[in-house]
Amino acid sequence: MDYIKKLAPFILPYKRYAILNIISNIFYAFFSTLAMLSLMPMINVLFGEGKKLTTKPTLTSIGNIRAYLEDYVSYIVTTTSTDKGPQQALLYMVILIIILFLLKNLFSYLAMFFITFLRNGVLKDLRNKIYNKVLSLPISYYSEKKKGDIISRISVDVAVVQNSLLAVLSLLVREPLNIIFAIITMFLISIKLTIFVFLFIPIAGFIISIIGKTLKKHSQKVQEEQGVFLSTLEETLSGLKVIKGFNAEKRFNQRFKDSTERLYHYSNTLGHRQNLASPASEFLGIVTIAVLLWYGGSMVLVDHSLSGGAFIAYMALSYQILTPAKEISKASYGVKAGNAAADRLLEVLNTKSPLKDSSNAIVKNTFDTDITFNNITFKYESEAVLRDFSLSIPKGKTIALVGQSGSGKSTIANLITRFYDVNQGSIEIDNQNIKNLTKQSLRNLMGLVTQDSILFNDSIKNNILLGKQDATDAEIIEALKIANAWEFVKDLPKGIETNIGDAGGKLSGGQKQRLSIARAVLKNPPIMILDEATSALDTESERLVQDALEKMMQNRTSIVIAHRLSTIQKADLIVVMKKGTIVEHGTHQQLLAKNGMYKKLVEMQTL
Repeated sequence: MDYIKKLAPFILPYKRYAILNIISNIFYAFFSTLAMLSLMPMINVLFGEGKKLTTKPTLTSIGNIRAYLEDYVSYIVTTTSTDKGPQQALLYMVILIIILFLLKNLFSYLAMFFITFLRNGVLKDLRNKIYNKVLSLPISYYSEKKKGDIISRISVDVAVVQNSLLAVLSLLVREPLNIIFAIITMFLISIKLTIFVFLFIPIAGFIISIIGKTLKKHSQKVQEEQGVFLSTLEETLSGLKVIKGFNAEKRFNQRFKDSTERLYHYSNTLGHRQNLASPASEFLGIVTIAVLLWYGGSMVLVDHSLSGGAFIAYMALSYQILTPAKEISKASYGVKAGNAAADRLLEVLNTKSPLKDSSNAIVKNTFDTDITFNNITFKYESEAVLRDFSLSIPKGKTIALVGQSGSGKSTIANLITRFYDVNQGSIEIDNQNIKNLTKQSLRNLMGLVTQDSILFNDSIKNNILLGKQDATDAEIIEALKIANAWEFVKDLPKGIETNIGDAGGKLSGGQKQRLSIARAVLKNPPIMILDEATSALDTESERLVQDALEKMMQNRTSIVIAHRLSTIQKADLIVVMKKGTIVEHGTHQQLLAKNGMYKKLVEMQTL
């Protein structure tokens, strides 16, 4: 029930299918029991053991229903045998059995038919919900998590939950109903024999529960290790050039082998426990049946308190309890595995995003005056990356941030776009704290070009359209021309419809960067953030990209983060940073005249 509560929000939209499944299972269990019970009059006809009744019986009271049903069947068998012969009575019994088994299997199919909608619907909604959560969580969340683990949760764990839903309904509805109907009928046939049988059931249940106690723990280990080896695989595919370049194949191969070895041992332990469930429950069931054969056989052969037909029907019903009991023991393990998977999924889904829009967040569609950093301090973990940082950027101006690696330049870009929030101080746009703006409207005001050209395995057109979803082909081509990208795009086999491969792998670094700039140009935002946009390029590509950037930055407010100082000489203000603080600021000429840190950086790059 705890497992059902966890998944209730995903099950409720499909509750009608759950209800139809339960109704179908009720009829399945009912006709399953009747099918077994119908063996009794057939065997009595075969061996001539049934009572001979020529007068139609009447029901005197509810407490007398068992005797009434037995007498009524005997009456039908007697009259049919007398009028049409015993073979005809046997034929009717066979037809009745076929009809009952047909109805049993029809409702079994309907139960599975309805549950399919529930299982696949929950699977779809879970995947959509967790993917949406993956998109909404802040970037800081993924700096602490392995990507492979997230992939494992959205693929493997969701599939485990889907499969375990069938086990849940078997555990809660289908098999218990089978057992209940069978037990009621067994009591109707012989109270004495049924009480004797049920002395053995608690012993069997206790033994099976011992087997399953640690299953959830082992299942969780398996799922966690699947995340580890998927993460290793993802990192290998992403960094294959580095692995080969440093001859690190052996090391990564060993790392992957270690993970699969752990997965092998965890899976073996889990599998052994799961596999033990069925034979253990079957053996305990057979022991019960053996005792039943001895005791029930005595009732037929010695004291004649039970007919042969009734005893055979009773044995069939006992087997009908044995099979569901095996299924319940299997299902309980499936539920434990699903419970562990659900915990891993809910851990992601219940993660609170610290960057969630406030309830009174406002939408800002224009940029009018300036961007202001007011005494901001920021830490990624324990050590402050920015300390008491203040800066004002007027509209239409280009501000360049320079300094050594680790001085906090890229952190400024992460903070102004609200990928992270400041620990102290505030960032304001037109005197509005960006925490009071919706993230979507804030990011609509900004274009971002990063050092790593992040492109997707799609056409050039669809990559550029991220900047403006409803742009025409003419607008896309114009953006490509401004970014100096049209010169190579027009020569491609399919032009803007050409697929660029995984992460733009079919293009050079300079081509990818120019497509990133074209995407930002198409967005046409009032604020442009360039985070080391030319640092990874060769001289020819840098010239083309720098020309594209200068065209793009015209009449815009730009924040340029640069290692190559040659690219920011025309900036209105250059801010020199060191260890999260501003040590110098001014124009290129003013900073050279100061003969300080900026001049040293320029001289180092000139050399």
